[in-house]
Amino acid sequence: MKKYIVIGATALFLMNACAHHEEHNHEAEEHARETAEHAGHSDEIILTPEKAKAAGIIVETVNPDSFRDVILTSGQVLAAQGSETTLVAASSGVVSFSQTVTEGMAVGKGTELLSISAENLQDGDPVTRARITYERAKEEYERAEKLIGDRIVSEKEFNALKENYENARVAYEALSPSEDGRGAAVKSPICGFVKSCMVREGDYVTVGQPLLSVSQTRRLMLRAEVSERHYARLSRISSANFRTSYGDKTYSLDRLNGRLLSCGKMSGDSSYYIPVTFEFDNRGDIVPGSFAEVYLLSGERQGVISLPLSALTEEQGLNFVYVQLDAEGYRKQEVKTGASDGSRIEILSGLKAGDKVVVQGAIHVKLASASNSIPGHTHNH
Repeated sequence: MKKYIVIGATALFLMNACAHHEEHNHEAEEHARETAEHAGHSDEIILTPEKAKAAGIIVETVNPDSFRDVILTSGQVLAAQGSETTLVAASSGVVSFSQTVTEGMAVGKGTELLSISAENLQDGDPVTRARITYERAKEEYERAEKLIGDRIVSEKEFNALKENYENARVAYEALSPSEDGRGAAVKSPICGFVKSCMVREGDYVTVGQPLLSVSQTRRLMLRAEVSERHYARLSRISSANFRTSYGDKTYSLDRLNGRLLSCGKMSGDSSYYIPVTFEFDNRGDIVPGSFAEVYLLSGERQGVISLPLSALTEEQGLNFVYVQLDAEGYRKQEVKTGASDGSRIEILSGLKAGDKVVVQGAIHVKLASASNSIPGHTHNH
C-alpha cells in the first residue's frame, strides 16, 4: 500500500513540474518575441502627422524617370550683345554730372546723365563755337533764300550758303547742348541701367574717351568654361541650369526662354577651357557680370531614380534620406549619389521604386530622431 502512495505522489510531482516548465517556456518565448519586435523598430523615428504638417514636411514617392547627363563647371552671366552701349565724350572738356549717377540706377532713353564743358579752357567751349557758327550760317542762308527769287543772289552762291548752313547744323546738333546751356550733354541712347561709370565730377576728358556704360537687362548671356576632357560630350549639350555666387536659387534656362548660341571648337591660347554660350531672358533678379556654378545638360537616361537636393542630409561625409514607413513612422536611410543638375540628384543605391521619401523638411525629421532615446516611448503597428 505504501508503495502505491509513493508512486502516486511522485507522478503528481512530475506533472506539476512539467506544467511549470511549459509555462516558463511560454513566458520566455513571449519575451523573446517582444524583444525581437522592439529591435525591429529600434531605428524608427516617430513624428505625428500634425507635427509633420506644422513642420512643412513633404513626401515624394520614388519613381524611376528620365534624367539628363550633367557636366558641372563654372561660368559667368554677361549682358547680351546689342543690349549694352558705352557712352563716349563727343568733345573735350570738364565733366559735370547733371544728376546723381550711381551704378545700377535705372535710366530712360534720352536721359541726360552728364555734360562736358570747356568754357573755362583756353580754346573755349566747342558747343558755344558751334552754336555761333550755326546761327550765323542760318541767318545767311535765310537771307539768301529771300533774295534768290529776285536773282540778287546767284544759284551757285545760294547753294554754297545752304551747304554751309547744313554742315553747321549737323556739327552743332552732334554736340547735343546740355539743358543748362553749358557744354555738351551726354544722354543715354537706350533704356536700362548704369552698369559702370568711368569718370568723376571735374575730370577732364578728351574726344572719344569712355564715360559710362548702360545695359539693358531683357536678354542676358551665360558663358560656361568647359574643360578639354569633356570635348567629346559638347555636341550633345542642349541646355543648362545655373546658380549664381550670391544666392542659393537654381535657374533653369528651359524656363527662361534660353537657347544655345555656340559651343567653342577650341580652347584659348592661354586657357585649357572651351567656351559654351547661352542666351536667356532676365527675370529681374539676375545680375550681369556675376559668376555662376553651371550644370550643362545633354542627353537623357531613362529609369533613373532622382530626388530634390533638399531631400539629402549629410553626416560625416555620408548622405542620408528619410523614408516614411507609415503615417507617423520614418527611417533614416543611407544612399549613394551620382550626378546633380542643380535641382535634383541621382540616387545610385539605397532606394527602390515605391519608397516614400521626405523631400522637404528633412531636418525636422532628423531632429525628431532624438525622441528614440526617451525611455518608455512605444509605437504600435
